Amino acid sequence: MRTELKLTRLDRVFARLDREPERPAHIDVPRMSRHRVVLFSATLAFYLAIVWAVVITSWLVRLDWQVMFFRPYQQWPEIHAFLDYYVVLGQRGPTAVMVASWLGWRSWRQHTLRPLLTLGAALLLLNITVGAAKYGMGRLGPHYAVTIGSNEMWGGGDIFPSGHTANAVVTWGILAYLASTPRARRWLSALSAVTSLGVGLTTVYLGTHWLSDVVLGWAAGLLILLALPWFEPLIALAEAGIFKLRDSLRSRPGRTAPAPAPVGAPVPIARSAPDEETPVREPAGPARTSRPPLYLAPGPHTARSERTPVTPVGSRRPPHSDRVARTTTTSARPVAGG
Repeated sequence: MRTELKLTRLDRVFARLDREPERPAHIDVPRMSRHRVVLFSATLAFYLAIVWAVVITSWLVRLDWQVMFFRPYQQWPEIHAFLDYYVVLGQRGPTAVMVASWLGWRSWRQHTLRPLLTLGAALLLLNITVGAAKYGMGRLGPHYAVTIGSNEMWGGGDIFPSGHTANAVVTWGILAYLASTPRARRWLSALSAVTSLGVGLTTVYLGTHWLSDVVLGWAAGLLILLALPWFEPLIALAEAGIFKLRDSLRSRPGRTAPAPAPVGAPVPIARSAPDEETPVREPAGPARTSRPPLYLAPGPHTARSERTPVTPVGSRRPPHSDRVARTTTTSARPVAGG
């Protein structure tokens, strides 16, 4: 008797991921090139310059107060309702669910966990770096500012840099980072840049962030995207570790079973006679029973020579309308000369 292993839904997912990629030429892992290193260094210098300009209460802080007193939400109230929904594109929860759904489908098609693991690594870096900067500098937002013209630093706030803006840059920019073709990468880069720019300006319009918060949020998100190639070896190591853990869970006692034979493969069947040594192979199929086939009538069956011959009834000739059958009773014919 053969016991087959019943695969769970998770086992079927991993079984598909074990296959070779359908489009291996399109799966390109970005490298930390010299061009990317230059961009990362320039963005980091810009990030530090913004922080320093706010700390010393430079012209950038004065610009923050001027924009706040301008109150854009009062100048253009007709777009307030739309921007209340648009700013959701920068919130962590909804955007992560949408992008993770798309990247999950990508993982399924390409038979690899890299897209989902890359998104997880980017969001983890975002939480660590932006979260540490927020609570480390503790800047108060426009609605909670207490001193006009002050930078409002180290007051217990958590808005510098803008988390909405940084999250929009990372979440939508990861689609361009994982794009399969250069053309798709260019289009997705432009789309993510416009989306994150709109999200940042929306927070300034609503009065929840200073303008410098938004500028620093753009730089923070871009730094994470530029630094992702440094973490690609760790992502590959994590993917290999997940598959290794899966294999160890499969090899636990109680889950081992012979692999099911492919359909149509020959299976050796032992004969009942002890003097026969060569097994007879039959195609694998459903178990056979001793019942006769359904098209045979039940009961004993005799040989053809022992059966009673059956004589056909009636004439084999085709019927004719102008002839009279011999078995039909007719009237007496007149006798000649009678």
